[in-house]
Amino acid sequence: MNLFTMFISAMLINNIILTKFLGLCPFMGVSTKVGPALGMGAAVLFVITGASIFSWLLYTYVLVPMGLEYMELICFILLIAAFVQFTEMFIKKKSPKLYQQLGIYLPLITTNCAVLYVAQDNITQGYNLIETIVNSIGVSAGFMLMLFIFSTIRERLRGNDVPKAFQGNPIAFIIAAIMAVAFSSLAGLV
Repeated sequence: MNLFTMFISAMLINNIILTKFLGLCPFMGVSTKVGPALGMGAAVLFVITGASIFSWLLYTYVLVPMGLEYMELICFILLIAAFVQFTEMFIKKKSPKLYQQLGIYLPLITTNCAVLYVAQDNITQGYNLIETIVNSIGVSAGFMLMLFIFSTIRERLRGNDVPKAFQGNPIAFIIAAIMAVAFSSLAGLV
């Protein structure tokens, strides 16, 4: 598979939020404003890409040679948790304002099933290191794109007259469903 096709497929066609419904907690929680949504998107981009690279290296050069492939899940969870802690400390030091805006959602990246899914999917698909990097960047860029689009829609909704029964999360889920239907039309692109 061509790397560009893999990237576009991971980002738009097989978008992890809209097709797998993974990562909905930060998607719904941080998408009320564009600034925090982009900050979360950047953090997820860094974590998914870094965790996938380290997971691939760990699996390929430690677990497989030692015959410990069955330890994949536990090792990946520990690796992701450590990587997220590093990211959290980095953001807290370099951008305290972003750290405050992200609040509880930053540590929740650790339990974000999307991060673990991508790390395991790269192994399951048999990707080499370059393909792992391209797929991971594509998936996380798609995550960031959906956060951005969704946050801009939610910001515009705040100024509109939404019926009381649909205010807040109900209208957000309806918008997410419409986005999923709209992006499913790209399925035949590649």
